[in-house]
Amino acid sequence: MKRGILAAVLAACAAAGTIHPAAQAGFLALMPGFPLWAYGYKTPPAAPEDWSGRCPGETPRDCDRPGGMPADTTGTKLSLAGSDRTFTVAEITSPYNPADWFPGDHPPMPDIVGRGKAATRFRACAICHYPTGSGLMQNAPVAGLPVDYFLRQLAEFANGKRKSADINKANAWEMAAMARNLTPDEARQAAAYYSSIPFRQWNRVVESETVPAFTATINNLFLKAEGDETEPLGRRLVEMPEDTYQSNMLRNPRSGMVVYAPVGSLKAGEALVKTGAGKTQACGVCHGPDLRGTALAPPIAGRQPGYLARQMYDFQTGSRGGDMASLMKPAAEKLTGDDLIAIAAYVASLQP
Repeated sequence: MKRGILAAVLAACAAAGTIHPAAQAGFLALMPGFPLWAYGYKTPPAAPEDWSGRCPGETPRDCDRPGGMPADTTGTKLSLAGSDRTFTVAEITSPYNPADWFPGDHPPMPDIVGRGKAATRFRACAICHYPTGSGLMQNAPVAGLPVDYFLRQLAEFANGKRKSADINKANAWEMAAMARNLTPDEARQAAAYYSSIPFRQWNRVVESETVPAFTATINNLFLKAEGDETEPLGRRLVEMPEDTYQSNMLRNPRSGMVVYAPVGSLKAGEALVKTGAGKTQACGVCHGPDLRGTALAPPIAGRQPGYLARQMYDFQTGSRGGDMASLMKPAAEKLTGDDLIAIAAYVASLQP
C-alpha cells in the first residue's frame, strides 16, 4: 500500500473513531490487553504499509491467493483421500473457482459462493469460508447461521457498523467492500446457501503448558513449524491445522484444527459461560442453553476460538457495532484477557 493511501485510510478511520488515538502512520499502537493470538499474531503487527509486499495491487482486496499458500510451479494434479477429484495448486487456490473436493458434503453452490465475480475481482465466498462454510481461524465459520442474522451482518459490514479492532486485518476491509458490492439477490443466495449447511465441529481443544513451535502467516493463520520443537504456551490460545499439508496445501474441508489452551481454561470457561462468574451474564440467556442459537442470537457452540475472542474484543472496544452491540458490549466490557481465553476455549470445545 502506498504511503499516501495508507495515510488516507488511517485519517479516515481516526475521524470515524474506529481506531485507537495512538495509532500512527508508522506503527500501530495497540490498545492495552489486545489479544494478539485471537487476531493471528505472535508479535505485535507491523506498520500497515507492510501490505505492499503481500499483493500485486495497492489494497488488501488485491490479494488473490490466500496468505501462506505455495506458488504453483509444476502444474501437478494433487489428490485427496476420499475424493475422486484432482486439482493443481492453482486450481485449489483459484479465487474465482476454488477446488471443491467433496461436492456431496453440501448443496449446489450458487455462483456468488463458488465463483464470485471475476470481472470486478470479487472473490468467491468459498475461497475463505470454504464450500462447507467452516472457515479457518482468520475468518468466520458461517455454516448454519440463520438467514436473517447472516444478512444483517452483511448489511453492517456494508454500512460501517461492523469493523475489526485491528486496522491491519485485511480481510475485514475486504468483507466490507464485498458486502457493499453484493446485490440483494446475491446476498440472499449466499445467506440461504450457508444457512442450509449444518455447522460441524472441527476444533479439538487440548489443555497444555506448551505448544508445538509455530509460525504466523501474513494472512493470520498459525502453522506448525517443521520438526518437533515446542515453545511455552503462556496466556494465549494457539489454533492451528491438525495437518498442515491437508489444510494449507490441499484446503481439505474435512481436516480439522487443534487448539492449545492454558491448563484450567475449560473449567474457568464453563463457569463464565454458565453463570457469568460475577463478570458477565450467562451466555445461554441469549444464545440458548446449549449455545446453539435462538431467535435473538446466533449459534456459537463449537465455533473457532479465535473468531469468538475477536468478536468479544471487538464488542468490548466498540469496534463492532450494529443491532446487537447494545447487548454484547455490556456482556463483554468486564472480561479480561484470561476470560477471553477461557470462554473461547470452552465454547469451542462444545458440540455444535
